[in-house]
Amino acid sequence: MAIDFDLLNYLKTFLTESRQERFKTILNKRTRHLTVAIENVYLSHNASAVLRSCEVFGIQDVHVIEKNYAFKTSTQITKGANKWLTISKYNNYKNNTLACIDALRTEGYQIVATTPHTDSCMLQDFDVSKKAAFFFGVEKEGLSDDVLQNADVTLKIPMYGFSESLNISVAAAIILQHCTHKMKSQIIDWQLSQEEKDILELEWTKKTIKDVNQIIAHYRDNK
Repeated sequence: MAIDFDLLNYLKTFLTESRQERFKTILNKRTRHLTVAIENVYLSHNASAVLRSCEVFGIQDVHVIEKNYAFKTSTQITKGANKWLTISKYNNYKNNTLACIDALRTEGYQIVATTPHTDSCMLQDFDVSKKAAFFFGVEKEGLSDDVLQNADVTLKIPMYGFSESLNISVAAAIILQHCTHKMKSQIIDWQLSQEEKDILELEWTKKTIKDVNQIIAHYRDNK
């Protein structure tokens, strides 16, 4: 994707210097080495909490698989986190789950099914050197057989109490915190490319400016 740097530089004049520096700081910590896929989650507060955790831990891309339930978010919980994420929805395929898995495999991701119910790899033993897509499932049934049967790895959070599972949003936060910290402590090419940073900087700048479409139209009329 070609970046219109003249437009970007023009729009940046509408931002404070501190906002511009904030964008650069966050972009330097963003990653596509790890990504998240949410399958058929119907509770908006859980879906929203997962998005917020992704944003907090620097995960740029979230893949949403819709099956029985439409994906809904709560602005009270996301606190605007979804504004800074790249969200891809899978809702019009013959099999939305397999379509998502195929798309992620094409991008070089290993498919990681998060589940407490199999002989899984424990979280502390998970190898973060490979690109990984973490799949989280619906609250009642967990991940579908399509995910479990096509997973390259099944991942488990160690638990020592009577409860056999965690809420999806809690599980996502624990896994992402652990894996992003471990990833950044190793010699791994986890950061975005400069082109990816430029694309996101332009997107974020547009989302920050009020009446940006009118401003862009005025810019192009007078160029």
